Amino acid sequence: MSQILVLNAGSSSLKFAVYSVSSEDNLSLTLSGSVSGLPDEPQLVARGPDGRVAAESDWPRADGGLARTLPRLLAWLAKAGGLDAPVAIGHRIVHGGLALRAPARLDEATLARLGDLVPLAPLHQPFNLEAVAAARAAFPGAVQVGLFDTAFHADQPRLARIYALPRAMTDEGVIAYGFHGLSYDFIAGELRRLYGEKAGGRVVVAHLGSGVSLCAMDQGRSIATTMGFSALDGPPMSTRSGGVDPGVLLYLMETKGMSAPDLTDLLYRRSGLLGVSGESGDVRRLQASGSAAAREALDLFVYRIVREIGGLAAALGGLDRLVFTAGVGENDPQIRAGILSACKWLGVELDEGANARGETRLTTADSAVEALVLPTDEQIVIARGALTVLRAPGG
Repeated sequence: MSQILVLNAGSSSLKFAVYSVSSEDNLSLTLSGSVSGLPDEPQLVARGPDGRVAAESDWPRADGGLARTLPRLLAWLAKAGGLDAPVAIGHRIVHGGLALRAPARLDEATLARLGDLVPLAPLHQPFNLEAVAAARAAFPGAVQVGLFDTAFHADQPRLARIYALPRAMTDEGVIAYGFHGLSYDFIAGELRRLYGEKAGGRVVVAHLGSGVSLCAMDQGRSIATTMGFSALDGPPMSTRSGGVDPGVLLYLMETKGMSAPDLTDLLYRRSGLLGVSGESGDVRRLQASGSAAAREALDLFVYRIVREIGGLAAALGGLDRLVFTAGVGENDPQIRAGILSACKWLGVELDEGANARGETRLTTADSAVEALVLPTDEQIVIARGALTVLRAPGG
């Protein structure tokens, strides 16, 4: 039975999953997990198909970060994880630009094009591509396949994608791309499974993790989303600023002498919940803190998300459902309660007990808008895409 390996590489973590492929091309998860805490305190956690921990260990400091960690992970998978010469390796690639709208074989020309997009996603794209290089070296016979977070939003209405900039810049690709597309793709599939082809109608999905975005979907299709040209726009995130008046950046350049690298560091790494609180970008730590600054950071987080929901509901012409997903969205009842309580004007009636228990449905039976928690699974989307490319003519 052949195997597909999935790699989802970031600046501080490396997620993985191994799938077995049956003769009927059915995918079965055999192992998944992550190496977190890179580079200083790497920790491996692997889980079996039932979700139970199959292995857990602290690894030595990974000087060199991903370049050193990935070969170690691949060696561990070959020895202890049952990985044996995968036929394909699927990679999450954050930015696909204008052209890459479907799963694609990662040949030299495609990789060069993706390298040109690094400035648009500096926290993600370099690590995505580093994982591809390491996987090619380790398994030269495997087909390397990229799936792109931007692809899900590629068919949005033009007005949702363009900025009020000179037309020549728009034509060159200075547009809103949107991100978290693999997560939204999975949730759209779940909505179709639950509600049929109309996928729950007019839905706002809130992907609330370390990165944060929201997406307006009409029958499972992206209509608008909060991230734009880069992964900075929208609500504040763990360490990213979210939307900021461009005039602030001009002010910082002119009066503080900040350079482009300075602003990149500020907006991606020193802002968001970390910047406002001065303590942490982790929602759990801020909730445990009790300080006024931590409370203000969390209040701002909820406030900005609620504002975005209002705008996305307007883009949809109304709202039938609100879905929470990703780490914070799936696991934090306090954040969900704050958001849903503030959305009462939309017809949301929070069921406090269901929310506290983490049930799938968070609203009462007579709520005009249904709110749900749906766990996301980017890895299976990547595996399915890799299999599609593998089975395509010439794959």
